[in-house]
Amino acid sequence: MTDYIPRQIKAGITLDVPVSLTAYPAGEWQMRLILRGPQGVDLLAEQDGDAHRLLASAETTGAWLPGDYWASLRVSDGYEVVEVEAASVRVSADLAQVEGVYDGRGHVQRVLASIEAVIEGRATKDQARYKINNRELERTPISDLLALRDKYKDEARRERAAAKGQTLLGRRVLVRF
Repeated sequence: MTDYIPRQIKAGITLDVPVSLTAYPAGEWQMRLILRGPQGVDLLAEQDGDAHRLLASAETTGAWLPGDYWASLRVSDGYEVVEVEAASVRVSADLAQVEGVYDGRGHVQRVLASIEAVIEGRATKDQARYKINNRELERTPISDLLALRDKYKDEARRERAAAKGQTLLGRRVLVRF
């Protein structure tokens, strides 16, 4: 099955997604993309011959709030409504409208950087635990931090591979006959 709904939309960038559905030609069916999340967005597709085209200008997408949305791609002939696809979509911020400091890294990258900063800071501290005036501090063991870092590194690698369209295995298998 083809994914028609883009999984990521950049606000402030023109959205142009052609959708060709032989069972629901544009001359007989009207297509609509419904996004619900930080705000509601309804986008009516344009007709492009027998195909549909989801088209939103940069100005239109620039007004969309960043965040996670739930999407439904539907067609209707005036009587019947069919959901063609449902998916989650992330709308990223329009960098042209961001002022000041901006961290565009995702959750995994931010957590990985934090774990590595803790490991780096711990390199000069040799106490795992100490107590002063009934106050006690116990640090996470380095082995636990290293295991957590490895877990997040793997997750970051999977995210990068998925963004490049690679399989989750991330490896090519060469076969000779």
